[in-house]
Amino acid sequence: MTSPGSKRPMSSTERAISPPTKKKPKVAASVTSQTVVNFFKPTSQKPIPSQSKRKISWHIANNSCIVGQYLVGQKDEAQKEEQKDGNKTRIAAFDFDHTLIMPKSNSKFSRSASDWKWWDPSVPSKLKQLAADGYTLVIVSNQKAVNLKPDAKAKTGNSDSKSLSVLKEKVTMVLDTLDLDIPVSIYAATQYDEYRKPRMGMWREMVKDLGLDIPDDVEGKKSSRLGRTLDLGNSIFVGDAAGRKGDHSCCDRHFAANVGIPFKTPEEFFRDEPPVPVGVDVFDPKKHMDMDTPSTDVVDKISPPFTKQSDTELVLLCGSPGSGKSTFYWKYLQPLGYERVNQDILKTRQKCLKVANENLLAGKSVAVDNTNANKTTRAEWISLAKTLNLPIRCIYLTTPIPVCKHNNAVRAANPNQESLNPESRTILPPVAFSDYVRRFEEPDVSEGFKDMINVGFQFDGDKEARELWGQHWV
Repeated sequence: MTSPGSKRPMSSTERAISPPTKKKPKVAASVTSQTVVNFFKPTSQKPIPSQSKRKISWHIANNSCIVGQYLVGQKDEAQKEEQKDGNKTRIAAFDFDHTLIMPKSNSKFSRSASDWKWWDPSVPSKLKQLAADGYTLVIVSNQKAVNLKPDAKAKTGNSDSKSLSVLKEKVTMVLDTLDLDIPVSIYAATQYDEYRKPRMGMWREMVKDLGLDIPDDVEGKKSSRLGRTLDLGNSIFVGDAAGRKGDHSCCDRHFAANVGIPFKTPEEFFRDEPPVPVGVDVFDPKKHMDMDTPSTDVVDKISPPFTKQSDTELVLLCGSPGSGKSTFYWKYLQPLGYERVNQDILKTRQKCLKVANENLLAGKSVAVDNTNANKTTRAEWISLAKTLNLPIRCIYLTTPIPVCKHNNAVRAANPNQESLNPESRTILPPVAFSDYVRRFEEPDVSEGFKDMINVGFQFDGDKEARELWGQHWV
């Protein structure tokens, strides 16, 4: 049997009875210069055929967050129709690297767009089962190595940086390999801002893009948009940054806690392994909040933890960035008439010493609102007080470094919350804390202080500020 389109030898009889060969009419050539160009283009650069049902629509949210929506043509429209029935939407969200995929080269980071393999062989089947069960699939990933600045040297119409092009190509390859017939969204944070996990910027972007209603979000505000209701309790987030021994962070677990959905590690979700305990050093803001803080009208009647002892005196605040020094000054020292000297404002220590000296000579008490991390720095202030024959006192804020880092992130991320960021502070880099720890020498009254007061951290704020501070930000 011959296959369709195959040729077989013709017998002499067949040749004899066959009609004479007719000359075929000329057909206009369909091979254009563009066809030739496309023929020699690599596959990754060729245009997607019109009959392809898949494409990824990319855009950048607020010059920071990469958003990709993997669409599937007609089925996408069919799903939108099904979503009008008012059923609750369940989200299955995943981190990307070392959760869904990992480098094929076994290096720490992928070397190219094609350097990837499934984190576990069960990943594709698990994702397909979630899709079959009606979950909406979302990828939520921190991608700080991706540069959003256009490539000025690009010779083609695509001006994406190399790192952005690689990410887009890799995501496309992964989703094409998965071959799902439902839409999938990816959100990738590239900056240290509201979008970076564990902060909730990417989640909020997703909720907006999917047209979801949240019955009662973490900020206590009711959503007024019409649409499908988000089923938080039956949604899930899977990620490898879980605060276990050896994990690079706990941002995935904390992201799920902020959002209010269940969390699993890749080992738990894909391999059904038992949970691994979280490390003892993982920071939980709620453990540092006094939930029984008395109401404002009661607090105002409580004596402050500091009283003025001399008409003119020098007070040295000592503590890490973010420990609450400025808050302590404005709440307790400024009402007592102390002039504030701050190096962030005056820029140099010598200028601080000069301004403090002028105020003290004028009979005004001064509070030095700097870190004053070591004995050498504090000795200059002690020397000034001795020269002027004035008492010098020390207020040591003992706030733990993890709380200081948390305070730093909270205030920078909430510039419009006066109670959290009254001075509109911007984010401090991690080196600000590591440098303080490196230089720190615990203050002692024997250095020459008249007395020293240790002040522990206690959060103070209204309900809205408390709810914001109680989230994970670092």
